[in-house]
Amino acid sequence: MENKIILKASQINIGYSHKKEKIVVASDISISLEKGKLIALIGANGVGKSTLLKTITGILKPLSGNVLLNEKKITAYDPLELAQNLSIVLTEKLPPSNLTVFELIALGRQPYTNWIGKLTATDLSKVNEAMELTQISHLADKKHYEISDGQLQKVLIARALAQDTPLIILDEPTTHLDLLHKVSLFKLLKKLTQETEKCILFSTHDIDMAIQLSDEMIIMTPEIVIQDEPCNFISKGIFATLFNDEHIIFDQEKGKFIIV
Repeated sequence: MENKIILKASQINIGYSHKKEKIVVASDISISLEKGKLIALIGANGVGKSTLLKTITGILKPLSGNVLLNEKKITAYDPLELAQNLSIVLTEKLPPSNLTVFELIALGRQPYTNWIGKLTATDLSKVNEAMELTQISHLADKKHYEISDGQLQKVLIARALAQDTPLIILDEPTTHLDLLHKVSLFKLLKKLTQETEKCILFSTHDIDMAIQLSDEMIIMTPEIVIQDEPCNFISKGIFATLFNDEHIIFDQEKGKFIIV
């Protein structure tokens, strides 16, 4: 039977080594990411979401415990091999360049091209397929600075799709987007997991939308990190404990937060 788990973290402690001291941000985290699932990572600011994403993508080493990507320790991958198994979309601004949308997406093929960087027929096919999946083919010849933030976010997701990895991880992909573009992006991510069987993990502050569209959620609090389906979190009353504020309550019947 085919293993559906792409990435598994077992009882990891995450944080930083500073001089000879280990600074633990969160401990005893166990999560698993499966094929074809859209998984949201949520939690208050400063709880360690970015540190967790950096650890499971191999940017930071876990202070203890193991992260396995396709049953192999993530620390055992060389950079090229890692780039063929895992793609990351960060929120950082792009460096200044004259790249067109097509050229920017084609950068996703770097782990596969020869040292000259010449695109093969397969590479071109993957780039075009990524543009079609994200519905941005009409932007191919535009410079990346000529398009809107919402369009650029789709371009960066298309670049990750062109990279053709089983796992895509996005850090706050809906930041700076208005409501219409947030909804559009969430629906796109959902569609991509269904159509490509890839696993997509994304961190977000848009909890209500994540509850509606995610297959699973990972909730980080200062005390614990738990993973489950949104409906189970609702029935267990977990969302009601997320914010320590009397003005924000979770309505279990409606399945969303309300301000009182």
